[in-house]
Amino acid sequence: MAAAATAGEFRLGQRVHAVGDPRRIGTVRYLGPVEGHSGDWVGVDWDDGAGGRHDGSVAGRRYFVAAGERSASFARPTALSKGMSLPDALRLRYRVEDFTKEEQDEMYVFSTSQKRVSVEFVGQNKVQEKLKNFNDLTSASVSYMGVSSIGPPEELKSLVPNLRLLDLSGNLFSQWQDISALCQALASVEVLNLTNNIMENDVTESPMLENIRILVLNNCGVTWELVEKFKVSFTCLNELHLMSNKLKMIMTPDGKFVQGFNALRLLNLEDNNIDSWDEIVKLSYLKSLEQLHLNKNRIKLVKYPSNHPSHGPLDDASAVPFENLQVLLLGSNEIDDFSSVDSLNLFPSLRDVRLSDNPIANPAKGGAPRFVLVARLGKVKILNGSEVSPRERRESEIRYVRLVMGKTQSNDQEEIKRLHPRFAELKAFHGIEDEKPTSSTSGPQKMSSGLINITLKCVGPSMGEKQPLTKKLPPTTTVGKLKSLCESFFKLKDIRVKLFVEEEGCPLPQLLEEDTASLMELGIDSGANIVVDEES
Repeated sequence: MAAAATAGEFRLGQRVHAVGDPRRIGTVRYLGPVEGHSGDWVGVDWDDGAGGRHDGSVAGRRYFVAAGERSASFARPTALSKGMSLPDALRLRYRVEDFTKEEQDEMYVFSTSQKRVSVEFVGQNKVQEKLKNFNDLTSASVSYMGVSSIGPPEELKSLVPNLRLLDLSGNLFSQWQDISALCQALASVEVLNLTNNIMENDVTESPMLENIRILVLNNCGVTWELVEKFKVSFTCLNELHLMSNKLKMIMTPDGKFVQGFNALRLLNLEDNNIDSWDEIVKLSYLKSLEQLHLNKNRIKLVKYPSNHPSHGPLDDASAVPFENLQVLLLGSNEIDDFSSVDSLNLFPSLRDVRLSDNPIANPAKGGAPRFVLVARLGKVKILNGSEVSPRERRESEIRYVRLVMGKTQSNDQEEIKRLHPRFAELKAFHGIEDEKPTSSTSGPQKMSSGLINITLKCVGPSMGEKQPLTKKLPPTTTVGKLKSLCESFFKLKDIRVKLFVEEEGCPLPQLLEEDTASLMELGIDSGANIVVDEES
């Protein structure tokens, strides 16, 4: 176990945890006396509050500025731990040398005469031998164990010489020199997870750390300025995860494009504060980038960058922006316009897109249903995590064309192309002709030719067990009218209904919220399934 620290063993900025509770972690912000109290004290700003009592000021005197109004407290040095070394943590987590009485009892059974009979478990000796020999250990996790140093590098190297994956989440590392020393000592490590270690911006030297392929720095207080400093070391990095770092800007030395990272295939910037697409454009020329994760930011607009030579990197005027990007995750942002959706068609290699939890993809808030997004995104194979099958694409594109034909009042082709860039292309591809009014057909025959088949499924708990019904309805039937018809079809008395349309590729039916919208305007065609539920 880690020993409790004594006075004088701390430094400002040092990461510590409460003795006996390695998950209660904070940063030392003050060392010295506290007025009205004897002895020396350590002022700690606790992560996520973690039971703090004030903001760094006590009895009207400010000692330091804490992150939150009640995230700070003063503690005696003996109440804080400065952590343990990585070799000690590995031994504590993975080596079992002394069995407890309970563990010993589990290795015996009692005979009918109550004598203990030893039981040899299958593989027992092999497991014990492996626990004592770390040479075969290739993956290790010492998360939230209060690890604060790598210990003597040679000791670490000889202890786990073949380690490939190391999870250091929630420990006490803060200085990059320790991380560099760690990567140099463990030359076989390829995956390093430093989540929830608050890192200082203290990169002073850049040793080559070519062994690291995946680096996870989620919630580490990382700025892009820090990324620019350490990227020189990680020349072979394939994946970089920077979630939850409150990143707002991508600050490059010249204010233009991010360069380097020649092997980087995946960049994860989820759950940050990026609100301008201009910041993302700075990543345009990462030539190996295949996946860009931007879920849970504040992006409002997406626009494919111009490919004008003057906009490219200085050393390659012919470079194509986002040339190899295949996956772009934009869920839970603030995108609310179709021009952003349409611009995704310009990304040359894009095949997998997430737009869920954006206003533009939420039909309940005036956004587009899935079939519209599928139709407008011509090259996408996966949308919102669900595969777009050839059948879904064909049906979505036909529905979309008929939707546009039903809603468009203008014959101005340029205006139609501006609002619906793929309309003319899809109309021609699927051989859909304009509906021309004729005077030769009238009466019941004319009405019948324009009807669509809709299957209605009743699911409300108070509605009783009802068989699905298939009805022929005019495409001009509004949602409000269909609700009234359902109440009549299913003999629903005093029950207010709500309607959902089942969409292929959507795990949940989509709510039909606008009572005045017609089936035609919503792109609902023959063969559609409408779910009838009751208002809660």
